[in-house]
Amino acid sequence: MLDLSKQHELEEKARSIRKNIVEMVYSAASGHPGGSLSVADILTALYFSELKVNVTNPKDENRDRLVLSKGHCSPALYSSLAEKGFIPKEDLKNFRKIDSYLQGHPDMKKIPGVDMTSGSLGQGLSVANGMALAGKMDKKDYRVYCILGDGEIEEGQIWEAAMSSSHYKLDNLCVIVDNNNLQIDGEIGEVMSPYPIDKKFESFGFKTIVINGHSFEEILNAFEIAKQTKNMPTAIIAKTIKGRGISYMENKAGWHGKAPNEEEYKLAIEELSNI
Repeated sequence: MLDLSKQHELEEKARSIRKNIVEMVYSAASGHPGGSLSVADILTALYFSELKVNVTNPKDENRDRLVLSKGHCSPALYSSLAEKGFIPKEDLKNFRKIDSYLQGHPDMKKIPGVDMTSGSLGQGLSVANGMALAGKMDKKDYRVYCILGDGEIEEGQIWEAAMSSSHYKLDNLCVIVDNNNLQIDGEIGEVMSPYPIDKKFESFGFKTIVINGHSFEEILNAFEIAKQTKNMPTAIIAKTIKGRGISYMENKAGWHGKAPNEEEYKLAIEELSNI
């Protein structure tokens, strides 16, 4: 069972990360708040409990790797990196500005702590496979985490990559599907259903775990199971809520890629302050 003090610490971090997300998207007048808010708890658990990373040496060859394949949700990643100390928090206000290094999609050449540049959806798992296979070949003990969107897994390349994950027995690879059930055009089951997601990954040779993606205890327990799983990769299907934490954004596909106006921004910050 998760220690209460640790639970409180993670909840406070997640709250700060969500506030940062809203402030960044509002300041930029563009961005993707819905999916950033749904994945915030997963990133909080990764950066403040799970990942072996080194703030003073972001390219440490022994570090754990993270690939945010759903790169349009960069506000959640940048906020996590800032809270962890990789980048200055004051830089978040420059999100998506023309001369800012914090662009709409993460850039590994410009942002400390970013392990892979992402943009077009569907490519992240292939890259994560390469990182995990390299770790195996080099006899390193680092782990690789790859966050996918549930709409993203409609991409065929994901399933080609999944075959490779299983073929090479990448037990140092953990895939996390942010299953908020919505993509830009609506419910994923109506656009191009990937359900049942767990059974699909299982059929491709993955250990699969279905969790509440907003429960830190379930997230961390799943990571522990993944670490104990041998000779096969793990896929965690995290059931989440798009726009989590902001009442008027929750479960609304319209907030996939839209910035709040001033009134909506103030309401969002007020709600997040009262969680």
